[in-house]
Amino acid sequence: MASGVQDYNRTESDRLNEIKGHLEIALLEKHFLQEELRKLREETNAETLKQELEKERQRRIELEQKVNEILKTRTEEPPPTPLPTKAPTQANGTDKRSNMMCSRVQKWVYDKFGEYIEDFRFQPEENTVETEEPLSARRLTENMRRLKRGAKPVTNFVKNLSALSDWYSIYTSAIAFIIYMNAVWHGWAIPMFLFLAILRLSLNYLIARGWRIQWSIVPEVSEPIEPPKEDLTVSEKFQLVLDVAQKAQNLFGKMSDILEKIKNLFMWVQPETTQKLYIALWAAFIASCCIPYRIIGLSMGLYAGIKFFLIDFVFKRCPRLRAKYDTPYIIWINLPTDPQLKERTNATVSRRLQTTASRSYAGASAPTGVNRDEDSNRFHTTKRGNFHEVFNLSENERPLAVCENGWRCCLINRDRKMPTDYIRNGVLYVTENYLCFESSKSGSSKRNKVIKLSDITDIQKYKVLSVLPGSGMGIAVSTPSTQKPLVFGAMVHRDEAFETIFSQYMKITSAASSSES
Repeated sequence: MASGVQDYNRTESDRLNEIKGHLEIALLEKHFLQEELRKLREETNAETLKQELEKERQRRIELEQKVNEILKTRTEEPPPTPLPTKAPTQANGTDKRSNMMCSRVQKWVYDKFGEYIEDFRFQPEENTVETEEPLSARRLTENMRRLKRGAKPVTNFVKNLSALSDWYSIYTSAIAFIIYMNAVWHGWAIPMFLFLAILRLSLNYLIARGWRIQWSIVPEVSEPIEPPKEDLTVSEKFQLVLDVAQKAQNLFGKMSDILEKIKNLFMWVQPETTQKLYIALWAAFIASCCIPYRIIGLSMGLYAGIKFFLIDFVFKRCPRLRAKYDTPYIIWINLPTDPQLKERTNATVSRRLQTTASRSYAGASAPTGVNRDEDSNRFHTTKRGNFHEVFNLSENERPLAVCENGWRCCLINRDRKMPTDYIRNGVLYVTENYLCFESSKSGSSKRNKVIKLSDITDIQKYKVLSVLPGSGMGIAVSTPSTQKPLVFGAMVHRDEAFETIFSQYMKITSAASSSES
């Protein structure tokens, strides 16, 4: 029960750190495999020569087949036969004239309408598969700039609307408000919007011809154009991908929030909110059946103008007033998204589990399985048996309370040459006198690693790959038996593990120095 409660209480940062650890392991394995492949390619080029020879052989076979097909078609073509002379037939003049007229009519119809008839001929739909471009940093930056330039007119239009509602220019907003309300009152709202669209297209035409015209309420700020970089380093490419992924994540998150709120509004996830919409739709339906459309359009247009120019201006300047009386805003803010609903259900289940666990722990003894306390001895078990049996230690050696379940990591032994021995995934434990690493691969205990804390000469935080952001997720341990330090990388809780190991190491060294003195 306690482990279930801990799983529900995991934070989002722990999940992200775990994903980051897996990414670091994958990048390390890829790097080492690429090094081995490069060495093998440098030793011999026989494989590339074989591939080129096979391609040339395939080309020669294809050319021979084409030549044989051409020769075969030429030999199989029959010689032109002379047309047989028709015997003179006796026919009436009327039949000949009718046949000639029919052929002329058919020819004229085909010449005039044959193209349109061919357009209506049914053909099977072709499923074309678009080729995906490979990932490129240059292409990525170019697409980002294209997206920014393409969205600029839309963003400028939204800024101008917001400036009108905020009364950024008092004269402009006042003139727009008077013109809009007058057009709605006389029923000219649609012609007014069409005239504004025509005016905007006319101004765009003049701007395209070279005229300098600025028709914007908010002054445009020219942004400096960054010259594209030709060559990017691995670190810059990785940082660029992270920036784009962050922007895409935030954009997709906002879009998902909007869509999920709309979905939950119509799916009765929050009944009190959907009930208001339900009543409003019924009222609008009854009003549309009873009230003339001219009065409905007039009332909706007047309400939209007053809401846009006056009410929103007051609510934006007075947040407390908006939080109390702006009904659409209150409804939209209170609508839950799917992650919020999941958090609510998880919190409810967690509270139930906590109450159940507290009751069970109050009436029962300590659980058995992972840790077992007996009269004098305490045995800690791992996935493959008792702790002291797995690492061939005494029964008194057991993990500290901080790391009873261990820290997942990968052991990087840089003294080994083969990639399979270079990296091992497993779990790291700390006891009172030892640092123990249990390999996750099945096999003998030879793949496990036991380091005596008193034999460690140096311990420090380590960053395995410099291209990754942050301070790293590794711990480097130096011993006299290894030429290069052993690295425990891809640790999600690296700082916690380092503090535990370092404090226990200092305790051992201080005890040893005091006994010698």
